Amino acid sequence: MQNCAKLSLQRCKKCIGMNLGSKMRLLAHFNYIDVVAKTGSIRKAADRLNITSTALNRRILALEDELGTPIFERLPQGVRLNVAGELMIQHIRHSMADLSRVTSQIADLSGVRRGHVNIACTAEIVGGFMPSRIAAYRNDHSGVTFDISKQTPTNALRALSDLAADLSVIFGPIPPAEFQILATVQLDAHIVVAEAHPLASRENVRFVDIQQFPTVVPAEGSGLSDLLMSAQTRSGLALNKAISTDSFEFMANYHGFEDTVSFALPLHEMGPASGSGARSRALPFVYVPLHPTDRMTGLLHLVQAKGRVLPVAAAKFAEELVQYFNEKFPADTN
Repeated sequence: MQNCAKLSLQRCKKCIGMNLGSKMRLLAHFNYIDVVAKTGSIRKAADRLNITSTALNRRILALEDELGTPIFERLPQGVRLNVAGELMIQHIRHSMADLSRVTSQIADLSGVRRGHVNIACTAEIVGGFMPSRIAAYRNDHSGVTFDISKQTPTNALRALSDLAADLSVIFGPIPPAEFQILATVQLDAHIVVAEAHPLASRENVRFVDIQQFPTVVPAEGSGLSDLLMSAQTRSGLALNKAISTDSFEFMANYHGFEDTVSFALPLHEMGPASGSGARSRALPFVYVPLHPTDRMTGLLHLVQAKGRVLPVAAAKFAEELVQYFNEKFPADTN
C-alpha cells in the first residue's frame, strides 16, 4: 500500500513538473508575441529577443496553429495584431503582469529586491530627471531592471491600460478618471540656450526677446508643444520656428551649432531652477526663466492604472518618485 502511495506521489510530482515546464515555455511564447506586437516587426522583435527572425516566425506560426487561427496580419512592412490577436495580447499582458508581481513579491521576501519596471514617459521627461532617479534606485537595488519608452501623453496612458507600462510620467492635461494619479507637480517651462548665447545671462526673458532668434520647438502632440502654442496665442507673437523635434537631446546638442532658443522643463537641475542662467550639471547649456507676463506653466503627472496592484519593484520606485517630488518641489506637488 505504501509503495502504491509512493508511486502515485512520484507520478504526481512528474506531472506537476511537466505542467510547470509547459507553463514556462508558454510564458516564453507570450513574451515573443508581446515584443512582436510592440515592434510591429518580426525582424525587429527577433533582434531585441536575440534570436533569428526565422526561428521567431516559426514559433509564432506554431502557436497560431495550436490556437487554430492567425493572430497577426502579415503586411508588406511588418505585422499587426488582428482581432484574435488583440484578445490574445490582453490575456498575455495580464498573465505577464501577474507573474511579474508575484515573482517580485517572492524576491522581496529574501530581502533582495528584484524585478522589472516598465515606464512610459513623454518626451519632456525621458531625458530629464529620469536617468538620475533610476540610477539612484539601481544603486540600492541593482537587481531591478527598467524599460523606458518615449510616448505622447495619449499613448503613455494607453500603455497603462494595455499593461505595457507599470507607470507613466507625463507632462500635459489631467488624466481621465480611469487612471490613478500618484503625484502632480506644477512646472514652469524655461528657455534653453547655449552658455555663450546673448540671452544666457538674463534674469528672465520676454517672448519678444526670443523672436529675434531661430527656435527649436517641441513636436506637436506633446504637452510642452500645447503649452507653447497657447502662450503664442496669448501673447499675439509668433516665434521664429526653425526646427521641430521630439528629442530634447537634439535640442540641447543643436545649440552648439547655431544661436537657437529651445524650450524645456528644468528637470536636469535636479529641482527648480533659481535665478538667472541656471546651469545644467552635466550639459553645456543654461535654463532661463520666462518673464512672469509670458510664464508658461503646466502639470507633470505620475500615473498608474487604477485598481492595479503593481509589482514590488515598480511600487517602490513610484514611492521614491513621489518622495523626490515632495522634496524638490514642496510647494508645487499635490
